[in-house]
Amino acid sequence: MDRKKFIRNGILGIASLATATKILESCSKSDNDDDGTDTSADGSCTVSPSETKGPFPIKTPSQLVLENIKSDRIGVALLINLTIENQSKDCAPLEGVLVDVWHCDKDGNYSEYGGTSMQQTDYTSVHFLRGRQTSDTNGEVSFISIFPGWYQGRAPHIHVEVLSASGSSLLVTQIAFPENVASEVYSSTNYASHGQADTSNTSDNVFSDSLSDELGTLTGNLTDGYTLSKTITVKA
Repeated sequence: MDRKKFIRNGILGIASLATATKILESCSKSDNDDDGTDTSADGSCTVSPSETKGPFPIKTPSQLVLENIKSDRIGVALLINLTIENQSKDCAPLEGVLVDVWHCDKDGNYSEYGGTSMQQTDYTSVHFLRGRQTSDTNGEVSFISIFPGWYQGRAPHIHVEVLSASGSSLLVTQIAFPENVASEVYSSTNYASHGQADTSNTSDNVFSDSLSDELGTLTGNLTDGYTLSKTITVKA
């Protein structure tokens, strides 16, 4: 994504421009780091775990082509950097695929749903924290968002779906967060009233059998915001 646009949109809040530049330089470095879970040294890779879309998928993703999915939501800044690679082509970056992301707000609520026993707060008419981007020549997409909250029975997470240019689903997966960072965020202003997550990554019914392949890498801090980096492998 356009780094200047990232700064201009003010996602880092009260941080100075000099501080923002340092964070963005750190983001660029983290984009090139390999956490060892997706791609091996010999170029082989395995397809990322397939997971459920969950009860709150995007209803009309084609209408949400956005880089900034924050909308009016309040929370710790989060830049989501995803790299999509093709297992069928020696793990090469996959250009031109659609990447949809969605997650809950700081209080555990999803847009486009609500007014039911599953989610009492009614957000059926708004579309925050949902978006679609098309991967570039490096297989990369970025989204400006906030650190997600949690809801009963689930560890903190982000949903991702990768689709072909024609709209055929290639993979639905989820991304987990390091628990030490999540715990710090949930103790901070705006999140503290909702408390700490009631479910750990290892006891989560999605991540318990595949955590090493779904755990994202986080850099940053509470003041300047965090960057989430993750490589997602599909078979296209």
